[in-house]
Amino acid sequence: MPPAAAANLGYTPPDGGYGWAVVFGSFISIGFSYAFPKSLTIYFKEIQDFFSVSYSQIAWVSSVMLASMYAAGPVSSILVNRYGSRPVVMVGGLMVCTGMVLASFGTSIIHLYLCVGVIGGFGLAFNLQPALTIIGTYFQAKRPLANGLAMTGSPVLLSTLAPLNQFLFDSFGWKGSFLILGSIVLNCCVAGALMRPVNKSVKPKPNNGSPAPRLSEEKQNESNCQGCVNKFIDFSLFKHRGFLIYLVGNVVMFFGFFAPVVFLTPYAKDMGVDEYSAAFLLSIFALVDMFIRPVTGLLGNTKWIRPRIQYFFSFAVSYNGVCHLLCPLASGYTGLVVYAVFFGLAFGMLSALLFEVLMDLVGAQRFSTAVGLVTIIECAPVLLGPPLSGALVDIFGDYKYMYFACGVLMLVPGIFFFIMHYYNYKKLDEERERSAAAKRRTSEECVQLELDRDDKPMDEPDE
Repeated sequence: MPPAAAANLGYTPPDGGYGWAVVFGSFISIGFSYAFPKSLTIYFKEIQDFFSVSYSQIAWVSSVMLASMYAAGPVSSILVNRYGSRPVVMVGGLMVCTGMVLASFGTSIIHLYLCVGVIGGFGLAFNLQPALTIIGTYFQAKRPLANGLAMTGSPVLLSTLAPLNQFLFDSFGWKGSFLILGSIVLNCCVAGALMRPVNKSVKPKPNNGSPAPRLSEEKQNESNCQGCVNKFIDFSLFKHRGFLIYLVGNVVMFFGFFAPVVFLTPYAKDMGVDEYSAAFLLSIFALVDMFIRPVTGLLGNTKWIRPRIQYFFSFAVSYNGVCHLLCPLASGYTGLVVYAVFFGLAFGMLSALLFEVLMDLVGAQRFSTAVGLVTIIECAPVLLGPPLSGALVDIFGDYKYMYFACGVLMLVPGIFFFIMHYYNYKKLDEERERSAAAKRRTSEECVQLELDRDDKPMDEPDE
């Protein structure tokens, strides 16, 4: 599947060289996009007391920020298709900086919703999509590895921002910390500056064995015309079999994706674990997550997994579900440590593959639009997943039912992915065989046409 998708690029990706600098820039951009909303939770208690609001009201700050990041996906995709990744990421860094600086002067919780949530969330969207898109322009053969390394930015920056935020909080309070964080997030502009557009002057090698070059040119021209029509938003993706499989499974999956991380520390405290030890569970989770993401990229790049990488992703989703279903069976702090380790492995594997498999399905050329459409649709489960999971805790008074529900919400899509990708691979093989047979027939017809053309003057009677 990947080679076929990449054949329409019109150039040969360098698969290295300056591409690794682009991966580093994506590492920073993706890291801030996913880690920044989570890292702000350390300030919530003081902000809650400052504005005299409930915990649920203050929790919406991160939720609105994540939801805005996902909702702005199509806007980011349009801008990337029009202007490229570099300026969009730099503007995104400026937007997050502006939102944090304005929030430091906030006089109400609504002010934080607008500044941190909406402005900051849109800025993070302008960091996420371009960083994911540009990797596909620089890499083909090593793309799973490049994506895995870039996605490692999330746990690395989260483990860095967590102690930093604690230091800033103790030294400057939440308002002063927001001003400083606004300047720190300007590093996204530096990351954007690294995202130089790829040199597309290197054309792919011509296929000298092709019997019908004119037909190949016509198909290429048709593809280019279609690309011009769908330059901004390619709604034809909703007719793409693989894209629909990915979309349906992910919408269900995201209802149970973030909640187990959000409630891990409260669950430990509810079991009688002290605050320090409960917080250390997240550190264990982050360290394992940080380790497994590049390893997953290496595994996904092997000749045994790459041709059927969708099965690897299906396993990662199912593995998350099994972990959550077994979590309530963990007894004591040791059991929670074991769960944090296995959950970190599962979460890291899934995160490293999440966008690589989408690029594998739709190709690098259509990925920017695809990720924009996916994120805006996933906005609802991202926003509602944790609150609905928290409601289960309120109703039953026990965290185990929340983990059971999240386990089911992950395991069912995992099984769905296994079944549907088996079907999709089978259909792709059939389509490939039909295409090969059509090419053979075309080749035979071209040869026969040339023979008839050569024989025609010989058969004409002399005048």
